[in-house]
Amino acid sequence: MNVTKTIILFALAAVAEIGGAWLIWQAVREDRAWWWAGLGIVALGAYGFIAAMQSDANFGRVLAAYGGVFIAGSLVWGMIVDKFSPDRWDVIGALVALAGVSIIMFAPRAA
Repeated sequence: MNVTKTIILFALAAVAEIGGAWLIWQAVREDRAWWWAGLGIVALGAYGFIAAMQSDANFGRVLAAYGGVFIAGSLVWGMIVDKFSPDRWDVIGALVALAGVSIIMFAPRAA
């Protein structure tokens, strides 16, 4: 498994999923135009295709690991886009989640 490819695909998936959800949030909660939600739906669809490009053939493993990426990515998105300031517990939780991602995706396994 190519570690760099895995990390890039997880980052792209995070942008697509978190961005898509954010666009829908903007349409529903912040009274943006309806087409923001449409763009969000397109981005969420792109997320599904990006996630399917992971080298690991196990859907459950990839999506479980992606959950940790989503946790950390959501905090980063909030900091950049919404000027959210995570507290130390947010940061600790994200680091724990990313440690879990590393274990799930990169632990040595018997062939």
